[in-house]
Amino acid sequence: MISFEFPVTERTRILLRLEYLYGRLAYFVGKDDPYDHHAALQVLFELMETASRADLKADLLQELERQKQVLEALRENPNVAEETLEGVLEEIERASGKLLALTGKFGQNLRENEWLMAIKQRAGIPGGTCQFDLPSYHLWQQRSAETRRQDLQRWAAPLMPTADASDILLRLLRDSGKTHHYVARKGAFQQMSGGKVVQLIRVAYDDNLELLPELSANKYALNIRFISAVTGEARPRQIEQDVEFYLTNCKF
Repeated sequence: MISFEFPVTERTRILLRLEYLYGRLAYFVGKDDPYDHHAALQVLFELMETASRADLKADLLQELERQKQVLEALRENPNVAEETLEGVLEEIERASGKLLALTGKFGQNLRENEWLMAIKQRAGIPGGTCQFDLPSYHLWQQRSAETRRQDLQRWAAPLMPTADASDILLRLLRDSGKTHHYVARKGAFQQMSGGKVVQLIRVAYDDNLELLPELSANKYALNIRFISAVTGEARPRQIEQDVEFYLTNCKF
């Protein structure tokens, strides 16, 4: 099976982007090659821009607190595993505490590092980080992999509380989903929403199908159409055959 996730709200869109970027950061930092560590730096710069919204910290804290209250109300529910519940509540407490401890603008430690900002500026130019453009950066790339890794981890450390918070919220959101099996007749599917708003929609189907789902959703209706994904087609077209798929609606 292959699945596609579609954020319905702006908050979910930001959370998914953060997850994607933090995943790439962990991957490249864990490597040893200077090119991988260059990619890690570029991800740091992307994170700095993606999470620079002034209200992101407040949004994350507010949603963590809301989820905490929802989960605490389940303490007396005999159908809920108490140990698992307490573990999630502890995670929320730790993530909230780390976020509260953050001071200043997100990524401020990077913005105040003139050396990193010079790399960021040159990185926007094709080939702009060549050794003759940034000799000090070239020197850094010649240091041991462990030294570079420690530097990257130090620069990334003030950003990680946001990673922890977004990870918890996305996990809770995905766990809330209910999955149903449907058939898109001639590649098209519509479902009335009845005024219900979800935060995340997942569409999954056989990965042998050369298809892509296109989705539009609001509080009134959900529309999905499957289009051909054959490489080289000038204009993707809606397919004419029926498609079996699984639909998951996730809502806090």
